Amino acid sequence: MPRERLLLKNALIVDGTGAPPFHGGVLVEDGRIAQVGAVDAPADVPSVDCSGMAAAPGFIDAHSHSDLQVLEGRREKTLQGVTSEVVGNCGFSPFPTADARELHQFANGILCGGEHWGWSNAAEYLAAAEAAPAANVYAMAGHGSLRVAVAGLAQRPLTATEMDRIEGLLEDSLSAGAIGFSTGLMYAPGSCAPPEELERLCRIVARQGAIYATHMRSYSRGLLDAIREQIDLARAAGCRLQISHLQAVGPEQWPLQEPALELIERALEEGVDVAFDCYPYLAGNTNLTQLLPQWALDGGVDAMMVRLAGAERTRIAEESRRNVVVPWSGVIVTAFATDANRHLTGLSLEAIAEARGRQPWETLVDLVEEERGSATVITFNQSPENLRATLTHPLSIVISDGLFVRGKPHPRLHGTFPCFLETVCREKRWLTLPEAVHKITGRPAARFGLKERGLLRPGYHADVTVFEPERIGSRATYKSPDIPPDGLHLVLRNGVILESPGRGSGLRPNDFRT
Repeated sequence: MPRERLLLKNALIVDGTGAPPFHGGVLVEDGRIAQVGAVDAPADVPSVDCSGMAAAPGFIDAHSHSDLQVLEGRREKTLQGVTSEVVGNCGFSPFPTADARELHQFANGILCGGEHWGWSNAAEYLAAAEAAPAANVYAMAGHGSLRVAVAGLAQRPLTATEMDRIEGLLEDSLSAGAIGFSTGLMYAPGSCAPPEELERLCRIVARQGAIYATHMRSYSRGLLDAIREQIDLARAAGCRLQISHLQAVGPEQWPLQEPALELIERALEEGVDVAFDCYPYLAGNTNLTQLLPQWALDGGVDAMMVRLAGAERTRIAEESRRNVVVPWSGVIVTAFATDANRHLTGLSLEAIAEARGRQPWETLVDLVEEERGSATVITFNQSPENLRATLTHPLSIVISDGLFVRGKPHPRLHGTFPCFLETVCREKRWLTLPEAVHKITGRPAARFGLKERGLLRPGYHADVTVFEPERIGSRATYKSPDIPPDGLHLVLRNGVILESPGRGSGLRPNDFRT
């Protein structure tokens, strides 16, 4: 419930800067933070005793795919302490649209919407987001969505006229309040974009003082070349570069992560404004079609279905076999569109293939066809050592990258931020509490330009998460992913209480592999 004034007293103040914590209070007045520390508040101000608890800035999910669900007031994130979300990632945004059917074909696998969404421009979407009942919404313009708006689902270079149009759409989006531009260079049709196209768009980003976030062309065999391409692009365009969900995918590629980090560090030393984000899990989550060669999606789902019914099916299956870099036993199908296949939810492609008497890559193609591309998978990609290196790196931000699916979501949708504070901070002690909180509050706010958020500082918006440092944690697992976290006491956004779950029940230790 909203209050004009509220005092959070006797708290351990973790202010989001990374500085050592201290005991004191937080006084909230009219949606803003009025005082922090030794608070001089009138006796009649309503108060919450936070003894034994930490008060931190509201957590910020700087890489979210809740573009549609955040407008509905879904609670999966607020129950984790999240008060702000950056949407429009990986080239997918719910705007602009000239043809809603084409945008749905492109984006529904990631945004998980129905058939009744789509905004003609960023201004319309941001107006809807302004009234979102849960988190503060910050949107980026997705390259894939921009491309679909000017050239449909075709994979080809843009004409001069189309290039002018896509530049205009990006300009309009940023002028309307979008905070940046994102690419998904492993997803069709953005995957076919040449460097020249990206540079022209990133020059607009630089002029507008926005940020460029990229799902690169490769995180496996081509990881180092993909990083070099993006660094060269940022250097040429003069824009700020955020590398999304950095990781080295697949056991053979795990040794590439150290040189990948060195490339990023060297670029920063040379003057490129570059950083990255990551999530605290060994497994990733994406659409099943991502495992296909992306040329197979040229022209959208209908064109893909024609290819799968014809002579190109064998080629698609064979290229998928060569391209998949994790064991088939580590590719778990988590959501299906059809009732006929829902009993397979939670099984690996290897297990489904064995039951069907097929090879895993044949089964992959079979399922894509049966589901018309509308199925999602969890893939076990990373090593614990590499995960530790990215989570603790000074250039990293911790994000969820969570997808809403019609089945079993990745546990990060329900547990990312409590899992991070529990496992990385309290149990493994890879980071101190102030360092961990900084990676999910002050650092993402500064990186993405979220003004007057991310810190407990007088005058800032009163986004506050109160939690028990010794109890906060996630019980969500890959088998049971939709269990809410424990240890959250109070979540305020702009001074309004969003969640008040109390002290919660006992924790069950969470592990990256459960």
